[in-house]
Amino acid sequence: MSTLRAGLERFLVSVVALLMVAMVVVVVLAVVYRKSGASLVWYDEVASIMLAWLTYYGAALAALKRAHIGVPSILEAAPRGLKLVLFAVSEVFVLGFFGLLAWTGYVVLLVLEGDSLVSLPEVSTQFTQSVIPIGAALFVLAEVLSIPEQWRRLQGMESKELPMGEPGS
Repeated sequence: MSTLRAGLERFLVSVVALLMVAMVVVVVLAVVYRKSGASLVWYDEVASIMLAWLTYYGAALAALKRAHIGVPSILEAAPRGLKLVLFAVSEVFVLGFFGLLAWTGYVVLLVLEGDSLVSLPEVSTQFTQSVIPIGAALFVLAEVLSIPEQWRRLQGMESKELPMGEPGS
């Protein structure tokens, strides 16, 4: 499991880095063209799509590192016996939401069949919007791969809160 997690992390870091570099190149290129009196007709559309891709792949990377949006202080402030229950419930909601997003994103791809970008008609809208189901599926995978470590961490928190031999341990 740790090998798969490490491989996914390397993949996501590579994709996010590549997208960031590509986006910088596109934005700088667009600025240079605009300052020289010309403008790229495809810039706005491509930059928006790249930002969406960066967001989805970055979110999956954040999920793998347990750095996504959440309120860990609520979980950590919960009473000992409630921590693991709250964690499990929150994971069901997160996995359910992103599973639904992946399925809905796939359905949207079917609807978009035959459409293309306005500024780049040779680029399929299905390709650009494929980030929705792929990103959601990667988020689910990242979340699932990070659950065991988080579960152990939460169990460890419980054992650290009450030293052995004290009432309630």
